[in-house]
Amino acid sequence: MIRFLFRFLGLICLAAAFILVIYDGTKSIAGNSLTLTTVRALWELINAGSLAKLRPLIEPYAGGLLWDLVMVSILAAPAWSLLGLVGILLLLVGRKKKPLIGYAR
Repeated sequence: MIRFLFRFLGLICLAAAFILVIYDGTKSIAGNSLTLTTVRALWELINAGSLAKLRPLIEPYAGGLLWDLVMVSILAAPAWSLLGLVGILLLLVGRKKKPLIGYAR
């Protein structure tokens, strides 16, 4: 049951990543310049309040380096790449076990 949930969420993430690639591609073609939707822009579009509440929770750890180095670089990444990576990881975690060949162990 859990594997099915991981595979389902992985496919949803991959579908969302594909939609974002199409969205960024059409905006880039229409504007004659490369346009990428960042994770920060997508997060603020979905729920801006939660992003504002996340910073005070993460910033005290590691002297602020966790927010400055890790989270800022994640939030600046293209949204389709992060969703695609999460989708692939979820699909790998939820994949079916290969059947054993020969004697059962």
